[in-house]
Amino acid sequence: MTSWDIAAIAAIVLLGVPHGGLDGAVARRIGWPKGLGAWLGFHLGYIALAALVVWLWLQWPVSGLAIFLFISALHFGRSDIALVQIESGHRSYPQWLALIAHGGLVSIAIPSLQPAAVKPLFAVLAGDVGAAMLIETIGALLSPWLLLVLLYCASAAMYPIWRKPLINLMILLILVFLLPPLTSFALYFCLWHSRTHIAHIWHGIKDENERRQSLIETIVYSLIAWTAALVFFTLFQDSLPAAPIQLTFIGLAALTVPHMLLVDIADKSKQLRLLP
Repeated sequence: MTSWDIAAIAAIVLLGVPHGGLDGAVARRIGWPKGLGAWLGFHLGYIALAALVVWLWLQWPVSGLAIFLFISALHFGRSDIALVQIESGHRSYPQWLALIAHGGLVSIAIPSLQPAAVKPLFAVLAGDVGAAMLIETIGALLSPWLLLVLLYCASAAMYPIWRKPLINLMILLILVFLLPPLTSFALYFCLWHSRTHIAHIWHGIKDENERRQSLIETIVYSLIAWTAALVFFTLFQDSLPAAPIQLTFIGLAALTVPHMLLVDIADKSKQLRLLP
């Protein structure tokens, strides 16, 4: 791996992963009971679900990577248009088009525009044969996805509310084309996705005690994640550079599933029910 790749992985682990530390606040916002028992139950369930994802990936790595790319497309797409959904009243604009356009950035654009650089990364996660199959399949999706992006551009001309997220998408596409895949993903994950998520959740917490608890939880979770990463790298340093890639992306998959269930399904459903 290059120094840029190492810096990108470090940024993902140190700056990107901690955005999930606010999941406890999201759970309480949607009605999860307070108290020590409920707190322990939430965390045990979260950890168990994450561990199940890791086990399933290790058993079926090609399917694990394919499913991770799919759920990442849904999660990133929904996150990128979350504020527009709330501001537009959810049903007034063609959101499915924006969801596909934004969701394809990581799962379609990066592998298709940088196939030679992505293939070794996929090979570490799913084997050489699985990587080749996934790269070929994703490459076939590039043209249909670009057509939908063009339609999204036309939609933004009709609906001004989509212009700001479209500009963000265009900037990110340029970065994907110019930069190595880990670098462009790290920039998106840390500076767009994580930053936006943290700001959105934090501004929604009005109670000072809840803010204090959420801040403490986020700090503790971040320290645990960083310590676990350090221990992992120390124990498996002989298998570098595969170890950081496996830790980063299998770990992201494990955390994304419970995070997505909370943010994209439970919390989003409650917000939409509250819309006029």
